[in-house]
Amino acid sequence: MQTPDAPLQVTVVIGSNRHGRFGPVVADWLLTRLHDRGDLLVEVVDVADAALPTTFARTPETTAALSSVTPKLAAADAFVVLTPEYNHSYPAALKNLIDWHYTEWQAKPVALVSYGGVSGGLRAVEHLRQVFAELHAVTVRDTVSFHNAGGAFEDGRPKDPTGPDAAAKTMLDQLVWWARGLREARERRPYGG
Repeated sequence: MQTPDAPLQVTVVIGSNRHGRFGPVVADWLLTRLHDRGDLLVEVVDVADAALPTTFARTPETTAALSSVTPKLAAADAFVVLTPEYNHSYPAALKNLIDWHYTEWQAKPVALVSYGGVSGGLRAVEHLRQVFAELHAVTVRDTVSFHNAGGAFEDGRPKDPTGPDAAAKTMLDQLVWWARGLREARERRPYGG
């Protein structure tokens, strides 16, 4: 059993694999916020690097692709999922990564960071909340969203960091609270989902 104040393992999932994607810009900003905290140890899973087929057939290639992703998800105490909004929802590559896993998400908290046009990716966030509920994960209430993301950043940073930085602190504080409580609960009693 870990000490209650032991750092939490957080896996950041970068959820877009489109050519020319904006996700790495938002991810770099987010990772700086995460690395500034002493209570979090960070891993990254980028769907662009995970060559998972959509057929759900176990092949040697699939096993190799999963071997680079699944341990990072399994070891996590919590997740931060970064998603764009495509056609009022989240990307197929993100759904595929989520669907290749089940127990890795169970009884763990998920924070959501989104970006997009006028909605800032919030419709994608609401769809993800339903999916993670089905996987027995807990999504934290507060999110970070970037409306008209391309115009909100300059030189890799938000033009006005006040709102995003405050939102990230609130979201990450909630994530830590849930992660500590759920980690303790999983250590005391295996989750029976």
